Amino acid sequence: MRFSSLSDWLSWQETLHPNEIELGLERVKRVWDFMQPNQLNVPVIAVAGTNGKGSSIAFLQSMYLAAGYRVGTYTSPHLYCYNERICIDGCAVDDADLMRAFEHIDKIRGETSLTYFEFGTLAALSIFALAMRSDKPLDVMLLEVGLGGRLDAVNIIDADLALVTSIDLDHQNWLGDNREQIGKEKAGIFRENKLCVISDPDIPSSVEEHAIRCNCTRYFTGRDFSYSESSGQWDWNGQVLDKHINKSALPIPALNGQQQLQNASGAMMVLAALNNVLPVSLQAIRQGLLNAKLAGRFEIRQNKITTVLDVAHNPASSQMLAKTLADYIRRNNGGGQIRCLFSVMADKDITGVLMPMMSLCQRWSIAPVQHPRSASASNIKSILHKLNPENQVVCHDSVAQAYRQLVAISEPEDTIVVFGSFYAVAEAGALTV
Repeated sequence: MRFSSLSDWLSWQETLHPNEIELGLERVKRVWDFMQPNQLNVPVIAVAGTNGKGSSIAFLQSMYLAAGYRVGTYTSPHLYCYNERICIDGCAVDDADLMRAFEHIDKIRGETSLTYFEFGTLAALSIFALAMRSDKPLDVMLLEVGLGGRLDAVNIIDADLALVTSIDLDHQNWLGDNREQIGKEKAGIFRENKLCVISDPDIPSSVEEHAIRCNCTRYFTGRDFSYSESSGQWDWNGQVLDKHINKSALPIPALNGQQQLQNASGAMMVLAALNNVLPVSLQAIRQGLLNAKLAGRFEIRQNKITTVLDVAHNPASSQMLAKTLADYIRRNNGGGQIRCLFSVMADKDITGVLMPMMSLCQRWSIAPVQHPRSASASNIKSILHKLNPENQVVCHDSVAQAYRQLVAISEPEDTIVVFGSFYAVAEAGALTV
């Protein structure tokens, strides 16, 4: 074996390819074609979108597990541990499984150069293929598309059903500078004569146009399925072919955030569309909604000080964070201060991410993350002062230093909000355990 530790394998993968991101399927598909891809004879659900992918997969995984199915899940990026990316039955695979998969890929790839993400995608598929040969094969695979859709490495797999969540501006350098262009890229995961579910109520027309070209059986929120909330519960309605489906008095999902009903509703439509091959009882749906977990999505940590962790790093997700935070403060905060710790990559729309939070917070702690693309603390500070000259901004050398300082100066009734980059949330989150 080339390396004896997972960390060494991952460090090597980061240097293997000249570019951190290189969209395109030719190289990764060439390697996959040598890896006996016919072993994945199992229903595949692919999930693409700007925001809501991780939450939607969390709901699907939880409900399918509650129904007794064996579930393979591939998501990215990870928050605390690389192994989180690849799960079987909700449990992250261990280092040995990953290293065996990496060794297998390394031998097969020959001179083909692969990116860090492509290596991880092939490792997930290799591990799932191995599980299919076991005495307890997988019943369903859930694959989160990384960046985009059409040219993302996950798209080497033909999904039986494609779920598209919200479409908003992010990664414009790669996907286009408007929602129509981005939607077209995301819709690239559709396959001819297969199923697609759209959970964004304001979907770009490019998505439906591509679905029509692919002759997909289409399910759109607001047209083919809907939900309504009242009195601490919610109802879901949908239609598959000529059959009308109603699920009433459902429990509010365990995941926090005003957007989670939209994500859960899309997941419910996926279940309904695949019910003929993967039936799920109402009891399993209820249990799955209550058991769903996902770190870093309005995740509340209660110690001496309340900390909210959220990976909102584009304008749309920041707007949702602000709405959810305002509602949370209204219901739970006893007049304390909101203190924000923020860090993000330099290529993000920093002004657009910060703006929704201006009405909620004027006390800011800023720090860079340990990544070459990190925005500088001085640049973020300048933007904060332009947005509101009265913002109180303190710069730190690291997220960990900033978080410790916030805990030291906060009162018990205060709320610390850590948001932005996955790296920032992970670094602060590790200190709240």
